[in-house]
Amino acid sequence: MNEKLQVYDTKMQKTLNSLDAELATIRAGRANPNVLNKLTVDYYGVPTPIQQAANISVPEARMIQIQPWDKSLIKEIEKAILTSDLGLNPSNDGSVIRLMFPELTEDRRKEIVKDVKKKGEAAKVAIRNIRRDGNDAFKKLKGTEVSEDEIKDLESELQKLTDKYIANIDKSIDVKSKEVLTV
Repeated sequence: MNEKLQVYDTKMQKTLNSLDAELATIRAGRANPNVLNKLTVDYYGVPTPIQQAANISVPEARMIQIQPWDKSLIKEIEKAILTSDLGLNPSNDGSVIRLMFPELTEDRRKEIVKDVKKKGEAAKVAIRNIRRDGNDAFKKLKGTEVSEDEIKDLESELQKLTDKYIANIDKSIDVKSKEVLTV
């Protein structure tokens, strides 16, 4: 791949990775430990991701079990979950925290799918902005040692990259939407 295009390919890949990471944290009715990815607890004065302070398992389809390595963290982890936007109530027995995922209603599923599509649209806009930046940069090459044909080729390759990433975003949105709508 042309090194002039490599920069834009990397930026587009980062946009797609960011979308996929964001979609992984969206709750789909069954327990998914990724919903805890954004949560941190205060561990000896250091904000620490829950995954690094506890053992997380999924013993049942709609339950996540969090077993902190340090029992003194139970209250901190509970507080982090309660203050998050997960909408879950943790229950603890002194050594383990359990998160029960209620069955999602049809309306809630449709809302989540709308949210997934909105995030996908935002990612597409970001990809198109990267394409625009690339095209602007290529136009500035006019009058340099780069021929007009080469500039046209670069623009055409950039459009192919854009199309590829937009298709990948559509695929990610479809997969997540199906996951959310599956009862």
